[in-house]
Amino acid sequence: MAHQPVPYPALLRRELCLRNSEYAASRKLPHALSYGDLPIVVYEPFSAGRCHGNFVDASYRAILAQPGWKRRLEKVHTQAARSLPKRERVWRELDSSMSSDALLMNVFCYPTTLRNRNVQSLLGIGGAAVPEFGFKARVPFLTGRTDRTEVDMKLGTLLVESKLTETDFQAAKADLVDSYRDLQHVFDQEALPRIVGCYSSYQLIRNVLAAQALALDFCVLLDARRPDLRENWFTIMSCVRDSALKTRCKVLTWQELSEALPAELQHFLDIKYGIVPPGQTPSAVGDLCP
Repeated sequence: MAHQPVPYPALLRRELCLRNSEYAASRKLPHALSYGDLPIVVYEPFSAGRCHGNFVDASYRAILAQPGWKRRLEKVHTQAARSLPKRERVWRELDSSMSSDALLMNVFCYPTTLRNRNVQSLLGIGGAAVPEFGFKARVPFLTGRTDRTEVDMKLGTLLVESKLTETDFQAAKADLVDSYRDLQHVFDQEALPRIVGCYSSYQLIRNVLAAQALALDFCVLLDARRPDLRENWFTIMSCVRDSALKTRCKVLTWQELSEALPAELQHFLDIKYGIVPPGQTPSAVGDLCP
């Protein structure tokens, strides 16, 4: 009998749906539910736009005060027309309780996060680093042109890819990946995982190439409840030729990072995402009342 893979993304989405449904209802936060068998909570701004249910207040205030960060909030939800009820306001991607970008901004826009030396040590960054979200790494092609896709965050000398409930690190056609200038230099190309004419874990391949081209470090932030994503990471790392480049690449879980975060932010991550430091037990879904 064939072994059936554990549906880690679906299990985490289900938990987050339950957590956010209770979180939004118990706090009377403006929100809507997506259509489908597993309704996803999407939040709306309130208090004249000064608060938002998908963000801890201190992070949201900081985002609104920084024009570059605020623009990130404007990304339109691409599936809203078919999956969400209509509103006068256009639904945004970061309204979704499943958004890994919203989680990333909650953590790194919080005013004291990057002043914490333990956070700096975990990430290998200096204290003066300022987050740049949606960084255009411009990975070079053989033609001399560059890739226009974005990396989730640049933090000083560190590139960061943020993951939560995403199924995987995406796939891309072999012709596209083969056209990267440094692919053969950076990777054992024949060992890279493929499926039906595509390379698997494309985002990891592209971001490692970006780190090499820009002489930066690279970190994947993922949930400890996603061992499948961690396995994808180690598969790609095993194909990197240069040991020095390997040492500039790391994987870190939200749970490991949360141990160094401020108490208010830890509490928010616990009740809304079930993210707690290693060795601790998340709040039960039935215990989320204020």
